[in-house]
Amino acid sequence: MGPVVLLRATGVSRSYGERVALRAVRLEVARGERVALMGPNGSGKSTLLRIAAGRERPDAGTVAFDGAPMTEDDPRVRARVAVVADTPSWYPDLTVRQHLELVAVAHGVAPEEIDTVLRDLRLHGHGDSVPAALSSGQLQSLLLAAALLRPRDLLVLDEPEQRLDPGARRRLAGIVRAQGEHGTAVLYATHHRELAGAAHRVVLLEDGEVVADGPADEVLAGARR
Repeated sequence: MGPVVLLRATGVSRSYGERVALRAVRLEVARGERVALMGPNGSGKSTLLRIAAGRERPDAGTVAFDGAPMTEDDPRVRARVAVVADTPSWYPDLTVRQHLELVAVAHGVAPEEIDTVLRDLRLHGHGDSVPAALSSGQLQSLLLAAALLRPRDLLVLDEPEQRLDPGARRRLAGIVRAQGEHGTAVLYATHHRELAGAAHRVVLLEDGEVVADGPADEVLAGARR
């Protein structure tokens, strides 16, 4: 038996007025598989991620999560899909720890798991800080921490390396690898080859179309030429 497909997008197209963002894109992500989307700005990566997470509907085509139509309103999706989007948001009056306590309560996570994710994201010294006291990289780490704290079968990340320093990006690559090893599928967009190298597969987009889809080392080697 082959890999079990968790997310399947078939013939997905999306336009904004006269601008075509995606053209009949096909994408499959199996359970535990790590898939990186690469391509220049405007190639359709963020649009595909929003559609894959159920946050936006395609003009044509279908998206299925675990065999059922993908929609953000589905309780299964809310319970099993974690997203770090390209439009970050947080509560200005809550501390880092309070943000994570909200996530823990909402998803039935043991409180002690908060300390684990704070350590993993190098935020253990900032638990009592509010967002205004954090650097841009620490704010990004807070968003990642909130996604990693909750249960999930699919983790969707839109350029999660934004505002992270080189050391934090390397740690992020390790986190992405660990997700797949623990059975979580990861679909993420990135401009960094090192982070893309943490994927099983790289999907290369240009002008809203898939121009390459294959093992990470092969696609990255071809993109270098």
